[in-house]
Amino acid sequence: MPFDRKSPYRRRGVWVAAALGVPTLLVTALLVGQALTPTATAPEKRDPVAADPTPSSVDQPEESIPPAAPAPAGLPVVDYDPAPRGFPPDPATMDTTALTEGAHPTRRIAAYDAPGGRPRAFLEPTIRGVDLTMPIAQRRAGWIAVLLPSANRRLAWLPPGGFDTVPLRDQIVVERKVHRLTWYRAGRAVRSWKVSLGQPGQETPLGRTFVLGRTPPPEEVYGGVDIYALGSVPDDPESVPAGLRGAHIGVHTWYHDDELGQNTTNGCIRLTRSGQRELLAEVRPGSSLVVVDRLPTPPPTA
Repeated sequence: MPFDRKSPYRRRGVWVAAALGVPTLLVTALLVGQALTPTATAPEKRDPVAADPTPSSVDQPEESIPPAAPAPAGLPVVDYDPAPRGFPPDPATMDTTALTEGAHPTRRIAAYDAPGGRPRAFLEPTIRGVDLTMPIAQRRAGWIAVLLPSANRRLAWLPPGGFDTVPLRDQIVVERKVHRLTWYRAGRAVRSWKVSLGQPGQETPLGRTFVLGRTPPPEEVYGGVDIYALGSVPDDPESVPAGLRGAHIGVHTWYHDDELGQNTTNGCIRLTRSGQRELLAEVRPGSSLVVVDRLPTPPPTA
């Protein structure tokens, strides 16, 4: 269930709320082929004639990098609040291929809606004091596309410069129909757990997102274990209780495990305390997480 961003982390009844005090990859390599120029032998008793240049014998220019338009100083900054509009959909949002590299801004950088496109917002090195690392989902013409924080199934395009790339070895896959969370490392399933997911009308959002950061549990009902806030938000913010509007989806525990395997949360992913502790110890922020209805083949850890 979502985290309340503003604070109170209040619970009315038994909400599944979690707050982000907070708070990362499929890389498409650009392969540049070098054409081979065949060698021709001139017939005997002929004067040598210079060959006309052909496409295979002329150096091919590298793909040009579209320039980044200047970003107006007044653009919004992506924070814990819902991200600005205008960013493109993630065309491979249901792809469960692991994203293995992330981008960490080293300064304020502009995020665009396409390579050489329009700047829509700024990204900072941190969100709520927590380092921001976003999984890289695409590469095109020298630009990279990252999963946009504080939005569902959206990409932000970044021009070269202003960020470091970091390796990401882990991925989390959540299956809604079988209420299962599986942790993968380097493409291999390590562990699976039974989880509780969003109730009708507040379903856990489908698609790719990522671990944004961790925050201490605001109340005893969270089982005394830190919470992972994700980059995603409720698909229908108005459907959640008023105190949770503007909050993010999270991965956390509960004070009991009686509801595991059911749809009882406000959209969050709830698992056992031992499972949450293992994820906190092993999976770094920035790692990708994808929610699907069901995998074609159950993981070997199921």
